[in-house]
Amino acid sequence: MTDQANNFPPLPKFLRIKPCFYQNVDEEIPEPHCQLVRRIYNLWILYSITLCVNVVACIAWWAGGGDAINFGFSILWLLVFSPCSYTCWFRPLYKAFRADSSFNFMAFFFIFFLQCVLAFIQSLGISGWGACGWIATVMFFSTNVTSAIFMLICTLLFTVVTVLMGLVLIKVHRLYRGGGGSLQRAQEEWSTGVWKNPTVREAGFNAISETGPSLPQYPAAVPNYPESGPW
Repeated sequence: MTDQANNFPPLPKFLRIKPCFYQNVDEEIPEPHCQLVRRIYNLWILYSITLCVNVVACIAWWAGGGDAINFGFSILWLLVFSPCSYTCWFRPLYKAFRADSSFNFMAFFFIFFLQCVLAFIQSLGISGWGACGWIATVMFFSTNVTSAIFMLICTLLFTVVTVLMGLVLIKVHRLYRGGGGSLQRAQEEWSTGVWKNPTVREAGFNAISETGPSLPQYPAAVPNYPESGPW
């Protein structure tokens, strides 16, 4: 995997700045999880688009009589959270599925949970925080309807992103637990240094590629559910 040329983010060839990551879902992710990884990648794109729309909405908010500080913070959130969300929670998830890494799964769960909380706060729309949410939008309809409509579009996007992030967190957690993952496995990877050893990670990826996906790995003793039991 180390001899692959980085291809993300896709940058024009005339720039001296080169891509930082290699990303190929079809090649590196076990087939049963490709669709889920793509959907989470699309969720990251949607969140980045929402941050862009938030900048436009904050301009409308400012033009309609709101505080300029919201526009300033909206620029900051776009520049910070768009790349950091890819690096801090999508990449750990990508590496977790690529090599069945419990440490990366735990990193994803912790950071993505904080991301969900942040998205929820942004959907609330507290004035002075640089995000158009429900509180600011509803209150601004009595001040400037045109600006409030722009703010409402951003509010709906933040709300959709928050709900989707919550569903993704639940989905990945159930998949991880169903595959026998635990905090103890993550601690073992941390203590042994497996999570940062390229040779071991590549061997794990090759094993997954040859033998098939390792998630989910169901326990040997499968419980017998009663046929007439409530579902």
